[in-house]
Amino acid sequence: MNSLKNRFKEEILPKLQKELGIKNPMRVPMLLKIVINMGVKNALSDKKNLQAGSEVLSQITGQKAKITKAKKAISTFKLREGDEIGLVVTLRGKRMYDFFEKLTTIVFPRLRDFHGTRNTSFDSRGNYTIGFTEYNVFPEIDPGKIDRIQGLEITIVSSAKDHKTGAALLKALGMPFTK
Repeated sequence: MNSLKNRFKEEILPKLQKELGIKNPMRVPMLLKIVINMGVKNALSDKKNLQAGSEVLSQITGQKAKITKAKKAISTFKLREGDEIGLVVTLRGKRMYDFFEKLTTIVFPRLRDFHGTRNTSFDSRGNYTIGFTEYNVFPEIDPGKIDRIQGLEITIVSSAKDHKTGAALLKALGMPFTK
């Protein structure tokens, strides 16, 4: 099977260039990185939750997760500056394209009552964010070994300048948007 990266360079890029009316092929929007972010519940009270979340993200992405720390103290949540509260993984290159292909061809069809992703989840710079309430839709996760259901957030960062070109890029790559 031809990888998404090769298909993008050979087929999708010229088609997208023609569709958007861009003369220079270097100005055509492309994926820059995919960031997977997970805020870990009860990370302060039990460090095992942070370790379990790290293992799950490593299974999903094939890359070790980085621990994120609190930027400021919030007394209501008993949170101090510097406390370890989340995990993040940044994918680039071949792993990014492989993850995007897995997301569109395997993960989305496994979601119950899935009719497509919303077209309103773009920011002003053409980046797209998807939230999952539970990570057991990924094929690498064994539902029998999960003791706590966590959510995660996936941000697809592109070189698009606005919402319209970002949507055209993701649609060309195979993102299933709602009609």
